[in-house]
Amino acid sequence: MFRGFATMNLYADDLAAARDWYAELFGVEAYYAYPDAPASPAYVEFRIGDDGDEIGLIDRRYAPPGAANAPGGAVMYWHVDDLGSAVDRLLALGAREYQPITEHGDGSGFVTASVVDPFGNLFGVMNNPHYIEVVAGRAQTSATPV
Repeated sequence: MFRGFATMNLYADDLAAARDWYAELFGVEAYYAYPDAPASPAYVEFRIGDDGDEIGLIDRRYAPPGAANAPGGAVMYWHVDDLGSAVDRLLALGAREYQPITEHGDGSGFVTASVVDPFGNLFGVMNNPHYIEVVAGRAQTSATPV
């Protein structure tokens, strides 16, 4: 039934500034914007990571009625290879710490951190050994002759 993560949407009062901030963070430009330029965007999308995961930025004018404007709720964590460097980069770009680097469990490598981006959204990063195992398993499967 559930096939995988499809889109993570974040809201911003200044969508052009959010687009530019995330382009700097990800090192790629948004591949999609609506409406087309020269109109100001109401929505932009990036595809990033091993699976081309989609992150959409939406002008906060289009948030559902009653949507919270303060950080809180669920945190989407992105696996990163170097957690300390990722957190340092986020903070250097103007995010603020929400949860410091925190090791979970028995020392098996699950370590998380989260920030609030300059637009009020929670953004998590983590080192997740299971993620590495899944990616490695895909590589082995695709390398196996049929």
